Amino acid sequence: MQAPGISRSRIILMAIAAGVCVANIYYNQPLLKAMATTFHTDEKHIGLSAVLTQVGYGFGLFFLVPLGDKINKKKLILFLQGCLIVLLTGIALSPNLYMLYTCCALLGLLGVAAQVILPMAAGIDPANRGRNLGIVFTGILTGVLLARVFSGFIAQWLSWRYVYGISAVMVSGVALITKYTFPDAPPAFQGTYGSLLQSTAYQLKRFSMLQRAALLGALVFGLFCSFWTTLTFHLSSAPFQYKPDTIGLFGLLAAGGALLAPVFGKLADKKSPALSQACSLGLIIASVVAMKLFPYSAGSLAIAIVVLDIGVQATLVTNATSIYTLDAASHSRINTVYMTIYFMGGAAGTFTGLQCWQAGGWQTVTWQLIIWSVLALVLVIGGIVKQRRLALTSS
Repeated sequence: MQAPGISRSRIILMAIAAGVCVANIYYNQPLLKAMATTFHTDEKHIGLSAVLTQVGYGFGLFFLVPLGDKINKKKLILFLQGCLIVLLTGIALSPNLYMLYTCCALLGLLGVAAQVILPMAAGIDPANRGRNLGIVFTGILTGVLLARVFSGFIAQWLSWRYVYGISAVMVSGVALITKYTFPDAPPAFQGTYGSLLQSTAYQLKRFSMLQRAALLGALVFGLFCSFWTTLTFHLSSAPFQYKPDTIGLFGLLAAGGALLAPVFGKLADKKSPALSQACSLGLIIASVVAMKLFPYSAGSLAIAIVVLDIGVQATLVTNATSIYTLDAASHSRINTVYMTIYFMGGAAGTFTGLQCWQAGGWQTVTWQLIIWSVLALVLVIGGIVKQRRLALTSS
């Protein structure tokens, strides 16, 4: 691997590549109605394409991301990007629903390049690990947030097929960036693939810090997914009654918050991550309380979204920074454990948010958001108390 001190511009290129790759997982969510029309099917059947993408992504996280510890990360990323180009082209040209299903499932499975880039960034320059992770996280989170805006806009003016065709071109571009600018990252694990997977599961038992970080990530990402899933219903209902393109603009507010992720990454390099997390969770709680108190004020909601997103990004960046202080030779496996539990939290948050919306609308949704955030704060405070007790005992 390249010596420590990689330039900021190269880290930014890694962030762009990660964002472009991860966005492909989320493009189909605003397109389902248009896709259903194309294939002459109903929402239930076309919705299976989104489910297959998410399921495939979960399998990719567990079965492919750990390979970053066994084979050269740069070569693995290039392979995954090459597969993405083929699958995106396949979706754009799908003649029937079954071809779409197949390509979406494989897209999820092989769309995990961003999760290989993340541990690569963590291991390049340990002295600036938080800064580098913050920049790459900005790329990933911006890709997630803007994917829906981009796909909705392209589909409205052209066709949903163009979304995937254009994305194939963009992935081709970042593949060239990967080939010519990414550092080589030789593998550290010498065992078999089976022992690699076994070792991946062992990391959770091995590190108590990873257990806490994964649970915190699940709680915060669960809150995040619950909010964005139900916000669409809230904004499309009275008194707002916004159209999809207007609702998509709220994603731009969140993307603005994501740009502050590198700032929190730098703070994580210099100060206690736990204290930073406690402060950022305070921002999350304050934003959710504001949403509850002023549910029908567009201005208040916009400000609360920015504050919420800043709090979420800050928490997740400092959280990720802490797990990459663990065994450097196991970064990909540690990331696999963390991200698998993280996305399980997101799935649970989405499900809970939908149930709360159906049960009691926005007020019930905001109550469960408060519960998610308070549980996360209790977990962080518990970690701080435990650290101080250990410090007193050792002294």
